[in-house]
Amino acid sequence: MTDLVVKSQDIIDRILTLELVRVTERAAVAAAHWRGRGNEKAADQAAVDAMRRELHRLPIEGTVVIGEGERDEAPMLYIGEKLGTGFSPAVDIAVDPLEGTTLCAHDMPGSIAVMAMATGGGLLHAPDVYMEKIAVGPGYPQGIVDLDQSVEENVAALAKAKGVAPKEISVLLLDRPRHKAILEACRAIGCPVRLIPDGDVAGVIFTTRPEDTGIDLYLGIGGAPEGVLAAGALRCVGGQMQGRLILDTEEKVERAARMGVSDPRRKYQLDELAAGDVIVSLTGVTDGALVSGVAFDKDAIRTETLIYRSTTGTVRRIAAEHRQKAAWDHKGGAASL
Repeated sequence: MTDLVVKSQDIIDRILTLELVRVTERAAVAAAHWRGRGNEKAADQAAVDAMRRELHRLPIEGTVVIGEGERDEAPMLYIGEKLGTGFSPAVDIAVDPLEGTTLCAHDMPGSIAVMAMATGGGLLHAPDVYMEKIAVGPGYPQGIVDLDQSVEENVAALAKAKGVAPKEISVLLLDRPRHKAILEACRAIGCPVRLIPDGDVAGVIFTTRPEDTGIDLYLGIGGAPEGVLAAGALRCVGGQMQGRLILDTEEKVERAARMGVSDPRRKYQLDELAAGDVIVSLTGVTDGALVSGVAFDKDAIRTETLIYRSTTGTVRRIAAEHRQKAAWDHKGGAASL
């Protein structure tokens, strides 16, 4: 279903767009108090608490369909958790209150607070497992890359469509031992490869702006929550993405089946990962290529947020100054330092 034919009753109230900005702003500020302190757990918990608190204030009937674990792993925002005041609309929610906990704990670039909201049934319902992913930005023929093709085939196809030699296609990978074969294949072709320690939501989004980020192709295995969040952003700007859940134990297969995943090897297309009216909000915690991190000034807190919406294809960059600094500090978790 294209954005142009989305029914009016399937469109989230526009006012919620700004409300989602507030949600990720609060989570980012809370986490930013823990930047460079080496405590990943505390930073993550601060972001979770702030995000949950703000989501409970929204006039929605929200269900977390992609989160950090399930009910027995609370106090994280867990799969199946109900959020909001309980009034309509019914929406799916995917969250990563602090993507890049290690980046935040060591004050490294690229940590963000991110969430997605979609009309009910719009986001893939899946357990918190790994996902195999491939993504490119807009402007290419549909199906230009495919999870079932080799690295060499995908790079060659993308290079032909872009009108460059295969060695000119830049690839982004999470820096993990599991990606050794992909890295070696890219090196053999001669592709420039950027290895990132964490943050594959941003990594996928990098493909939408290759002229700014220098990234043409995302490959590899990362978290399923991050995959769904990134797919939501890609839908808003016309990119392409495929994902396949890695259900490598019977327990994972059974968990996925309880959520409606009948084919453990299914290859999900972009509009199967994120469909309908999708809104994605991400706020910088530490400075990065997408957004600047939280800045604590003497009289204000400054944040920068990107907000994506699929029905309009709109990407807004919101730079905010929060003058009620004391209230943000208290609610954001500074009092616990």
